[in-house]
Amino acid sequence: MTVPADEILVAGRWRRGGGAPLECVDPATGEPIAVVHGASARDVDEAARAASVAEWAALLPHERARALARVGDLIERDAESLALLQTRNTGKTLRETRALVASAAGTFRFYAAALETMETALTPQRGPWLTMSVYEPIGVVGAITPWNSPIASDAQKIAPALAAGNGVLLKPAEATPLVSLALARLVLEAGVPAPLLSVLPGPGSVVGDAIVRHPLVGKVAFTGGTSTGRAIGRIAAEKVMPVTMELGGKSPTIVCPDAAVEQAVAGILYGIFSSSGQSCIAGSRIFLPEPRYAEFRDLLVAGASRLRMGPGTAADTQVAPLATVAHRDRVASLVDRARGEGARVLCGGEVPSSAGAYY
Repeated sequence: MTVPADEILVAGRWRRGGGAPLECVDPATGEPIAVVHGASARDVDEAARAASVAEWAALLPHERARALARVGDLIERDAESLALLQTRNTGKTLRETRALVASAAGTFRFYAAALETMETALTPQRGPWLTMSVYEPIGVVGAITPWNSPIASDAQKIAPALAAGNGVLLKPAEATPLVSLALARLVLEAGVPAPLLSVLPGPGSVVGDAIVRHPLVGKVAFTGGTSTGRAIGRIAAEKVMPVTMELGGKSPTIVCPDAAVEQAVAGILYGIFSSSGQSCIAGSRIFLPEPRYAEFRDLLVAGASRLRMGPGTAADTQVAPLATVAHRDRVASLVDRARGEGARVLCGGEVPSSAGAYY
């Protein structure tokens, strides 16, 4: 695994960003991995102006498909190093990051296949003439991704945007930009014209805001918190710009009266403790019939007590550290607040003495 140098991708060039330095830390140890200077608003402007899509959009769909399929092949080639890099930067277990890398490869291949089979349509005639629908790219798409599953989230935004003939300004989370930068090198290696993709890490208040507001950005795809999504929606409304947003949630697991107890408990434990609970679909609430409450509570406490906590690189780790110490401290404060409001903590609920962002 090679840690990327202090470079970001701006308008087809790898160079130091004009923004503040971002320290990337291994959550398992608390040790710094790398320092990457983030993007500035000027970098965003340069990237947006350089992302001319004329040549790329003029390619026939199967020609763009060839490049996207090649990205999938390159991700698969470098799968282990990408997974290890993501584990070091996010803390997630290698089991999870390997799955996310495979998902990213599959996403690029899916959109390559979609291009190979893409059809337009003859529209209903309203007179003695022939009409048809024709797809055209938007131009420049802003893609803003979170810190919990970078490479999979990146692929889910980059691949369809490129497939449609667009350029992409990708803003990864400021704490976890390393695997996004590594992915960008593979996209360029696959033959996608360099100016089409820029990777611009940095604070959302600076880089994200500049991307959303830029007049050349014609669409934004965002995964993140609901309050930030609302702010993006307000700006998009002023620009009359389409947005695609995947926002935070409190997903419930529903246990039916006739559920198989052990299977239900195993599913609940996996749902909430995979990715250390850092997911909008984690299943962080449980709805179940009141007569089964005590039984499920005892089984869940027993199961959670047996989970093995450790670094994401250890084969037997089931609960890895959280992504950052700041996030760990926020989780701890929420548990303490719940205690103060009368909640009972039946398992865990403490910051261990070991280094890293464990809880």
